[in-house]
Amino acid sequence: MSESAGRILIVEDDFTLRRTLRTTLDALGFEADDTANGESAVELVRMNQYEAVLLDINMPGIGGIETCLRIRRSFTKLPILVLTVRDNEDDKVNALDAGADDYITKPFQMRELAARLRAAIRRFRAPATPTDAPITIGEITLDPIKRRVLKSGIELKLTPREFDAMHFLMENAGRPVTHARLLALLWGSGYGDEREYLRVLISTLRKKVETNPSTPEYVLTESYIGYRFREA
Repeated sequence: MSESAGRILIVEDDFTLRRTLRTTLDALGFEADDTANGESAVELVRMNQYEAVLLDINMPGIGGIETCLRIRRSFTKLPILVLTVRDNEDDKVNALDAGADDYITKPFQMRELAARLRAAIRRFRAPATPTDAPITIGEITLDPIKRRVLKSGIELKLTPREFDAMHFLMENAGRPVTHARLLALLWGSGYGDEREYLRVLISTLRKKVETNPSTPEYVLTESYIGYRFREA
């Protein structure tokens, strides 16, 4: 018997979509349970060893954001991927700030959804590494202890703030990081709306990191949301 692609919980109040998701993901090798509301989702997560949660944002009852918060309080590593309506950027930002790992916009392609789930589960299953261990993604290696970044063995001269941005993005590779989260990390909790600071920082960082800064391979833009470092 082949290994399961992952045990997941689908939380979606639309009956037709919920059953379609479950049937399709089961056929793709996932072991899927489903529920129609956040209250039961929280209980199911407590009773089962899921490897990912696929969570609709707009639901009756406690809603997707509150459901995400409640799950995240008890399960800090469990991947949560939210389903949001296309163009609703506030939903995406609020979900990420509530602890979601990623988002899928409706309408979506099932291949993309399955790929995002597999990536999240792959990260979840990966053995924990020490926080001070070097991180290597593609040609780039970051050493947190020596505070050095190498590309193809050649050291990149980064400012302290550029290094901190790289470190945080690489630690969260494959996950979107919001503007507000990066601003608070790099400039302090009093900063949240000064996106121009980030645009300048990311622009200079790309000039040092990317082969072609105008078409970045590593530091990717999440439109209206923030940034995402490419997955390993």
